Amino acid sequence: MANTEQSHRARLEAADRALAADPRDLRALIAKGDAMAGLGDSRAAASFYSSALRAAGDGRGLAADLLADLRRAQAAVQAQAERFEAHLADSLARAGFDPAKSSDRFALSLDLMAGRKRLYHQQPRFYLLPGLPQVQFQPRQSLPWLSAVEAAAADIRAELDALLAGPDLFRPYLEPRADRPNTDASGMAANPDWSALFLWKDGEEQPDIARRCPRTMAALAEAPLCRVPGRTPSILFSRLKAGARIPPHHGLINTRLICHLPLIVPPGCRFRVGNDVREWREGQAWAFDDTIEHEAANDSGQERIILIFDVWKPEVTAEERDLVSTLFQAVDAYGRGGQAWGV
Repeated sequence: MANTEQSHRARLEAADRALAADPRDLRALIAKGDAMAGLGDSRAAASFYSSALRAAGDGRGLAADLLADLRRAQAAVQAQAERFEAHLADSLARAGFDPAKSSDRFALSLDLMAGRKRLYHQQPRFYLLPGLPQVQFQPRQSLPWLSAVEAAAADIRAELDALLAGPDLFRPYLEPRADRPNTDASGMAANPDWSALFLWKDGEEQPDIARRCPRTMAALAEAPLCRVPGRTPSILFSRLKAGARIPPHHGLINTRLICHLPLIVPPGCRFRVGNDVREWREGQAWAFDDTIEHEAANDSGQERIILIFDVWKPEVTAEERDLVSTLFQAVDAYGRGGQAWGV
């Protein structure tokens, strides 16, 4: 046993001499990891193995024996990570932590710590109000009016069905503008795969459609609709055709939430906000921050239609709501551009 420990310590000293000359020496980093592992310090070993893996990059041009050592180091790092995660999970479970019932925020912190998920931030394309919580899907308890919207789902679906029974009134959700550059959003501009039928659009009622949906409008009576003249709210039926996808993107302003009420949802329709992936369920609403990266997919053979509307975030004060509204009215009053997100 003593001879084995002496051997590890001798290898450790040799590795230290090599690293003193070149801290990025791959063979020395791996050798020190091996020595530390042999001395029973697997956490220290993993740190040197990880340093070697980072320094190696994609491994191009390295000798075959060194690549083999790097693969061995990678396996050791993975094994150490699994042991460490199991230790944390066991310790937390004994303290009463249950991922299904305990703090969602703390559960996310563990996933971030372990590298199972990445951290997503608000990245509005036009306006940011600092200090608002970085929340992907808004907690239900902060949206007491949402249950009333869900309770009206059957009535809203009936009004949608009546619209669908007539001529097709849906138009592509992203329509080009002649007075602004039109950057094709990953093929979605003027693409009928993602289309909309508006009851309100950019803060203006669309009377021909809204008057045909009185129960839909009544269901939203208690919702704190985000009201900025010429901008919001938008209330619409959103259609995603069979097999279609909406690529990852970010919304415009972080002072609002986007709400979904699923109405026609075949199996295989998914929605991702940040690192939270969910499936729509007919009649089950949610609200999310669209300035966090999000995307949608309809992998079914049928179209998917949901009701979408936007509301103020509950954290935005009454004063801030008025100021944001005034700000955008001032933006729209400047020059001849009228209402346009961006310049």
